[in-house]
Amino acid sequence: MSLWVFSVVFLVLSYQPTGSSAEQCGDLGDLGSIIPRSQYDEMFKHRKDCTSKGFYSYDPFISAAKSYPAFATTGDTATRKREVAAFLAQTSHETTEVWTSHRSRLDKQSRPSHNQCSDSFKSAFWFWMTPQSPKPSCHNVITGRWQPSAADRSAGRVPGYDVITNIINGGECSHGKDSRVDDRIGYYKRYCNILGVGYGNNLDCYRQKSFGNGLLLECM
Repeated sequence: MSLWVFSVVFLVLSYQPTGSSAEQCGDLGDLGSIIPRSQYDEMFKHRKDCTSKGFYSYDPFISAAKSYPAFATTGDTATRKREVAAFLAQTSHETTEVWTSHRSRLDKQSRPSHNQCSDSFKSAFWFWMTPQSPKPSCHNVITGRWQPSAADRSAGRVPGYDVITNIINGGECSHGKDSRVDDRIGYYKRYCNILGVGYGNNLDCYRQKSFGNGLLLECM
């Protein structure tokens, strides 16, 4: 389990649901033009049907992104849309099983507050935006700012969505076809389709060597 997964699990299990379901709106900024509420709702159209009701709300996502102003503001419009699609795809894959596995810990009649949802997104944004040697940041990969070294190229690690999966959970890479990788790709393609943007190159890490242990350790 990677630190990305650990962070999500920790936040899901540690938050205390409250009775308030209020969401704070306000200025949506540039991110709101890349992913308007209608498209976000299409991505998570079943979010109100499950135990995590309220967790994927639009306003906390927008609010949390303001703490990382480079998110979805780097590069041309297509690059910015792909970053949003990639972030939400990886988050969707990691959180689906967490919510399902731990639903007994949650009160189905209550909803997480706006601040709790925003804090959860902020944790994911921190991971996304922060390079942790020897791994680049997911942000730099998807925006084309990461330049792979000779060792990276030898390991099959070149810019693409596949490297982001490797960063988050390298244990899914390098051993051929993997259903978990396919799940991540499925989310990504769906969200790209909704946003009206191409997928880019290099989607799977089937034959790509893992980065190995650096500051971002793979947990047993």
